[in-house]
Amino acid sequence: MNKSGARQPKVDLKERYYFQATAGPGSMSKVWRATERGTERRFAIKILDKQKTARLEERYQAYNKPSEAEITLQLDHPNIVKAYEAGFTLEGEPYLIMELIDGVSLSYLVDLQNSRMKKQALSFMIQLGQGLAYLHEQGFLHHDLCPRNIMVTDDNRVKLIDFGLAVPNTPDFQKPGNRTGTAQYMAPELIKRQRIDQRIDLFAYALTCYEMVTGKLPWNAGDTYESVLKYINSPPKDIREYSPKLDEQLAETIMKGCSTNPDDRFQSANEMVEQLVQVYRRLKARKRSQS
Repeated sequence: MNKSGARQPKVDLKERYYFQATAGPGSMSKVWRATERGTERRFAIKILDKQKTARLEERYQAYNKPSEAEITLQLDHPNIVKAYEAGFTLEGEPYLIMELIDGVSLSYLVDLQNSRMKKQALSFMIQLGQGLAYLHEQGFLHHDLCPRNIMVTDDNRVKLIDFGLAVPNTPDFQKPGNRTGTAQYMAPELIKRQRIDQRIDLFAYALTCYEMVTGKLPWNAGDTYESVLKYINSPPKDIREYSPKLDEQLAETIMKGCSTNPDDRFQSANEMVEQLVQVYRRLKARKRSQS
């Protein structure tokens, strides 16, 4: 999809779809539930804010950053939202036609801390890590991984969504200075405007895993860069202080991912997933032997 709608035909989406309730706001967009006229198939339609999108693209003018649509349309993984089509509305707003996910935001389950969250947490961690590993293998950073940008379907399938801040994991986009994302989940090197790579996503992934278990983050930080920076220079609170009965290997795995020094973290999502899968298999085998 071209960066500007000027060279592409504009689409009357309301001619093709019945728009229903909004499915929720993204960082720079609105998402609608919609039904295709004639086929009655259901989709999610994401319509991006023109001004916010333009401001983001201005940051990367010299580097030919792919758009959100160009990135999302390339991705094909069971733990990543599927996109089918992109274009521009009659008003010149970029849009994406995506699968409609019947489910809830992970942030809702994290806040709820109900039996479903506790029972499925390890499975959710593994699925999220597999989706993230795939994204990195395709050469991209998510740059805004947090529970708000993760959906869980009614049958407990995890889906990573919202690639509005995603960038290629290449030297031009690893340069210091691009401090975008959700403050509480930003890695210290990102907050401090240092060079970045896939490990910023791994930090956010580990914090999300920590939150799935405890309902809390390892630092009592506010939601601004400045407040996070004050806390990020201190070690994270050990997850076992909140969950003393947590499996030791699982606790160690999550805490390693929360390391403030990127060299002390896992260096790839696959490394962390391997540890989580080991825990999952061991706990499952133990449960079988006890039944």
